[in-house]
Amino acid sequence: MKKVLLLLLMVTCIGISLHAEEGMWLLDQLHQLELEKKGFEISAGDIYTPDKPSLVNCLVLGFGGTSEIVSANGLVLTNHHVAFGAVQRASTKGVDLITNGFLANDLSEEIEAPGYSAEVFQYMKDVTDRFLRYDRIRDLVKRDKQIRRRMKQIKEAVEKGKPDITARVASMYNGKKYYLFVHKRYDDVRVVYVPPKAIGNYGGDIDNWMWPRHTGDFSFMRIYMAPDGSGRKFHKDNVPLKTDNWIRLSRSHLKDGDQTFILGYPGSTTRYRTSYSVDENLNHNYPDRIKLFQEVISLLESFEKDSMIAKMKVAGMIKGLNNVMKNYQGKIEDMNRIDFLAQKRQQEKELKAFVDANEKMKARYGNLLERIGALYAQKAETRSYDDVFMLSRMLGGTMMGLGIQIYNLAEERAKPEKERDPAFSEKEIARAVSRLHFMLMAYYEPSDKAMLTLALEKADALPEGRRIAALESILNQGKEAFVEKAYKDTKLKDVEFVKTLFAKGMTTAKLKALDDPFINLAAGLYPESEVMRKKNEKFDAEISERRKQYIEALTAWKGGMLYPDANRTLRFTYGKVAGYKARDAVYYKPFTTLTGVIEKHTGEEPFDAPEALRKVHAAGDFGRWMDPDLGDVPVAFVHRCDITGGNSGSPVLNARGEMIGIAFDGNWEAMNGDWQYDNEKQRTISVDIRYVLFVTEKIGKATHILKELGF
Repeated sequence: MKKVLLLLLMVTCIGISLHAEEGMWLLDQLHQLELEKKGFEISAGDIYTPDKPSLVNCLVLGFGGTSEIVSANGLVLTNHHVAFGAVQRASTKGVDLITNGFLANDLSEEIEAPGYSAEVFQYMKDVTDRFLRYDRIRDLVKRDKQIRRRMKQIKEAVEKGKPDITARVASMYNGKKYYLFVHKRYDDVRVVYVPPKAIGNYGGDIDNWMWPRHTGDFSFMRIYMAPDGSGRKFHKDNVPLKTDNWIRLSRSHLKDGDQTFILGYPGSTTRYRTSYSVDENLNHNYPDRIKLFQEVISLLESFEKDSMIAKMKVAGMIKGLNNVMKNYQGKIEDMNRIDFLAQKRQQEKELKAFVDANEKMKARYGNLLERIGALYAQKAETRSYDDVFMLSRMLGGTMMGLGIQIYNLAEERAKPEKERDPAFSEKEIARAVSRLHFMLMAYYEPSDKAMLTLALEKADALPEGRRIAALESILNQGKEAFVEKAYKDTKLKDVEFVKTLFAKGMTTAKLKALDDPFINLAAGLYPESEVMRKKNEKFDAEISERRKQYIEALTAWKGGMLYPDANRTLRFTYGKVAGYKARDAVYYKPFTTLTGVIEKHTGEEPFDAPEALRKVHAAGDFGRWMDPDLGDVPVAFVHRCDITGGNSGSPVLNARGEMIGIAFDGNWEAMNGDWQYDNEKQRTISVDIRYVLFVTEKIGKATHILKELGF
């Protein structure tokens, strides 16, 4: 009963120093936010009601971000950078859609978005009661396994007999609550309109994470379904998704101080972590990864000059690594600016004093911080080995990754069904097979070889006692010689052959008999991988329990209703349009305009504004998209919504629930936002819907899209 009361306290009160506009809230917390008092005209029920179509049912998970349905015929809006992968793959046939953009003049011209799927939100449900019994299990690893097994059972029960339904059970507050999220999946997504790179990625990596911003970061795509309404893969007989529920675009002008809100799928935050986690990331993980990513980016960039095809094939990884690297650089700068580690340690000192003053609290939480510290100290002992082992697998190239995937699948299939990793369910395997062709579309052998060589160099630099045993023979015979022979002898470049290796009857013995160098490499790495998996399993189970207790202690100390950390589940956040003081004597206004685009123009990437855009500006041909207060076309704006990675492409809506923009970034001055919300400086950067429509009409000449949108 005490546990139930504590749980109710955690999810029904406000607190732990929350700012008014802070929070990535679960949908069932909306009614507690008193939206009407905050100026909302749309009700919480109109945003989300479990048993009827609501605004949230227009939300789409997929493409590596968030997107939204904006017409009765399945037209979808998202970011240019979210749609980038589809455009990149479609460009590898020799047509440079990245630079030039793409427009389908009608349905017949819409092209497949290779490897993309759209998961449309259906409903969510609190299923915590199905997990409470596991609290009695004292062995934390066993408890964690039982919980994951139960998650899998619930998922499979929902999906059974429904190939286009995807279900996921997500843990909140490190296991205090559990929610089921259900989506309908469509594997036929097509590209409708993507603006030229010089609009959709204007400013490039220089402006990334920065305000003021002048990027037209948007793309239109469309969801297709089978004639019977089910979701299925690309097929000539598929038709556009038919729906009575879509997000309407605003016809009103946006002003400083206007209320906004966002619905989307934020990926990951760490708001309730201890100083030990801050220290690990600030002083080790972030700087180590920045150094590695710089090497990989430099390596990949060296292949851009090979050919247009080579440049397009490495573009996606370069863009992704640059984005993460700059994010880490910003986090380090922001953490150091506010002395975040010292802040955390002071908070923990005060928390411990509170705990020690109460005998019952002391009995439960008295040595909690010390236990967490011991876990991190133990983890640090093998950090160099762990980092190289994991990162070499992640960044060792397509062939190495494919070999590991194939071999690990055979190992998992040999296990009893109930013990198999959910990622290797037959449904997920079928999806992995369907993605093989798209994965190999971006394969470029020279860069792939270089990536594997770099991974082997990292392994070769490990000290004695921290070596990766499976790689020793390779390192002894010579890295370059192994790489050349491996790529010459492997058959994993053949998509049709690779598909046969995913078949049910494929055992580890049969795989080894193939004598493929990358499968042999995967087989050699597997024993060490299993040791690491079990070690991580133990750490994760123990740290999750301690973090859960830490949240309990914080709640008892400060009181309050907490939003859970982001975990790629649908969330709500709100906040007003507002500029901010960046630093001494520097105040940023909340809007940027087309004039600012022209002012940044240099004629060279990434500030090479298209001639057509410059001509429209020079002629003052702004039409209905001009803001009367700005006297210009608005391009982007900042507002106080609380977002993170995964929210890219999320709809930004006004107090009436009309779409006014698309979220695409956060600002440099608040890069620590994943760890701590900063009401004074933290802002979401969104492209203004008026700029989206302006570019679509004036540059894309896509009047048929505007007509479909009701303009």
